[in-house]
Amino acid sequence: MSSTSTTPAGTPGHGTTTAEPGLDEETTTASLGRGEGTHTAGRGRDAMTTTETEAVVPGQGRDSQGRDSQGRDTGTIRLGDRTRGEATDDTTRYAPEWLELREPVDAAARAAELLDPLRIRLANLPGRGGLVIHDLGCGTGSMGRWLAPRLDGPQHWVLHDRDPYLLHFAAVGSPRSAADGSRVTVETQRGDVARLTADALAGASLVTASALLDVLTPDEIEALAAACAGAGCPALLTLSVVGRVELTPAHPLDGEITAAFNDHQRRGDLLGPESINAACDAFARHGATVRVHPSAWRLGPDESALTAEWLRGWVGAAVEQRPELAARADAYLKERLAACEAGELNVVVHHSDLLALARPTGGA
Repeated sequence: MSSTSTTPAGTPGHGTTTAEPGLDEETTTASLGRGEGTHTAGRGRDAMTTTETEAVVPGQGRDSQGRDSQGRDTGTIRLGDRTRGEATDDTTRYAPEWLELREPVDAAARAAELLDPLRIRLANLPGRGGLVIHDLGCGTGSMGRWLAPRLDGPQHWVLHDRDPYLLHFAAVGSPRSAADGSRVTVETQRGDVARLTADALAGASLVTASALLDVLTPDEIEALAAACAGAGCPALLTLSVVGRVELTPAHPLDGEITAAFNDHQRRGDLLGPESINAACDAFARHGATVRVHPSAWRLGPDESALTAEWLRGWVGAAVEQRPELAARADAYLKERLAACEAGELNVVVHHSDLLALARPTGGA
C-alpha cells in the first residue's frame, strides 16, 4: 500500500472501524475503487447493482476558502439507489481519523507542478460544459478537497470506493466550489478498481487517485492505462510510494526495516514501490505523455501525531513480513516513538505523482 498504505490494516497503530449501524450503502454497476483508505482484501468481488433512481441530498463540504456550508448554498451529492448495508468480511475498514490526520500532509506533498499542464489539457477538451472527474479509491475524499478548488469551471466528481463507510464521509465532506466559484457536485459509486474499463469512464474529463498505484497489480495498472486511453482522458495519480524513507537521526536498523516494509508492499502480486515505473510504461504503451514529479511527506515536530501513527504501521508491516525482526523492532519502535514525542525525529517518506495525458478523443 502507499502512504495511506504506509499504515496497513492489521498492523500496530492502524485504526480500524466498522460501519455505523444503519449507514446507507451506495450501490452501482461501475467496478472501481481502492486506494486512499481502502485495501486489497476481497479483490474480484462482484460490483453491486443499482436501478436508475437517484436520491439528492445537500452537500456539506467547504468552498475554495475552506468555509463551512452553514447558511450558504451548497453543492449537490447524487446517490444511486440506496439499500441498507452492513460491513462485510472482505471490506477492510480504515479509520477516518487516520485519513484526517494525514490529509494536510498529503496536501502539502502533492506536486502542484503538474497542475499547469493538466489545466492546459482540460481547457482544450472539446465540447465540455463542465468537468467530469472520477476519483478512484477516494477514501474520505481528500483528493477532491485538494484539487477541486485548484481547477476552474463547473465540476462533477464521481467518487469511487469499496467502502460505503468512507464514501459517506467523502460525500458529506465534499467541496462546494471551484477555483473561480463555479459549482461542484458529487456522486458516489461503490465497487472495485480491478474491472475498470473505458466504458466506465465514458464522458470523463479526468481520472484522479491518491495512494492507489502501489496497491495495484500489473494487470490492474494495465487496465487503468487502457481505460484512460480508451476514454481519451488524462489521469493524475498522486502519492505512490517509491520505497525510500529517510529518518533523522539515523539508526542502524533503518535499512532493514525499510527493506522488510518494501517486501510487505510487494506481497502477492502487488507492485508496491515498483508501481510508478510500471504505470509510466503502461500509459506510454497506450500513447500517453507521462510526467512524474516527487511528492514526499516531510514530517517534523509539528507532525508528530502523524509520524507516531506512521511509525507504528511501518514497523508493524515490516515485522509482519519478517517475524524474526520482532524483538529488535520492538526496541527500535520504542526508541523512535520517544524521539518523536521529544520533537527530535524528522522523517521523509518519498512518493511520486504521475500525470498521464492520454491522446484525446472526440476531435480535439
